[in-house]
Amino acid sequence: MRLEARGAVSRVALVAAPFAAIAFTLLASGLFVAWAGAPLGRTYALIFEGGFGSRFAWSETLTRATPLILTGLAAAVAFRAHFYNIGAEGQLYAGALAAVAVGGLADGSGWAASPALLFPAMVAAAMAAGALLLLLPALLRTRLQVDEVVTTLLLNFIVLLFVSMMLEGPMKDPAAMGWPQSVALADDMQLGKLIARTRLHTGLVWAVLLAGALWALLRYTTFGFAVRAVGANARAAAFAGVPVTRTTLAVALLSGALAGLAGAIEVAGRTAYVTLDMSPGYGYSGIVIAMLAGLNPLGVVAAAVFVAGVLVGADSMSRGVAVPTYIAEVIVAVALLSMLVATAFARYRIRWN
Repeated sequence: MRLEARGAVSRVALVAAPFAAIAFTLLASGLFVAWAGAPLGRTYALIFEGGFGSRFAWSETLTRATPLILTGLAAAVAFRAHFYNIGAEGQLYAGALAAVAVGGLADGSGWAASPALLFPAMVAAAMAAGALLLLLPALLRTRLQVDEVVTTLLLNFIVLLFVSMMLEGPMKDPAAMGWPQSVALADDMQLGKLIARTRLHTGLVWAVLLAGALWALLRYTTFGFAVRAVGANARAAAFAGVPVTRTTLAVALLSGALAGLAGAIEVAGRTAYVTLDMSPGYGYSGIVIAMLAGLNPLGVVAAAVFVAGVLVGADSMSRGVAVPTYIAEVIVAVALLSMLVATAFARYRIRWN
């Protein structure tokens, strides 16, 4: 038995793959629900109602989806060039810390500058922090052929330890009663609300617009063509005159900047300060979202809303039936595996001889 690449990949099969993966995921996850002794239909109904069943549910789902869109975009653009950035979690924290360093109330007052200047500086600092954090693995990959999966993954732990040191030291909020958190952002540095009396903020608009801009960049520009060429075959791209090293470094900077921006928007839109638990794995979930979307920036938006709805709905569901919230993580994990298998069958066929 062997896998053989199909001569022509059906566009219909590629579009149908995510839907087939989700259908299989619901069936497979249903086995765990049944094992827990809970009614399958009611469990899924409660997840859907908790994530999408009301105005408040939609606001919570979209709030959770905002950083997931950005980390999903960070993974999607990097994976397109076969640069496997597993460090979006650390880059998100680096961006959040940089945002508070620029826009926070240091010494009780913050920087003496106009918000019109300080807010762009805060966003730029967050994006620069994420980009520079990913630049080292990119240089090690292009110069010394060091596997970026290892370096980006290990950098996550280094960044979290550094953030912990800063929250216990120079950036600790003296008014936090010993709790390890940073100083808060100034009120002028925080994002406005899209819906009154909810946590949904204008960062969602930023994320959706960036998804559209990234899609256009990859589809209609020479840089996007270079990214796709390097991802398809780096040797052939180099032979055709594509600057492989420069393209890889540019992709790494863009990917890190998007993850760093996710940290800044999460701080400016939701938390207003940095804590060690501000991200429940947004960086790692972004990888799942990018794969569910088929590395398509527009698909990332839909995949992020789906994953966020499952996570938010599971919190509500666990209060109604005897199924723990961890079923949401099972659903997301099975969805990723199902998507990988469905995409493989769309691109390859099994030969038994």
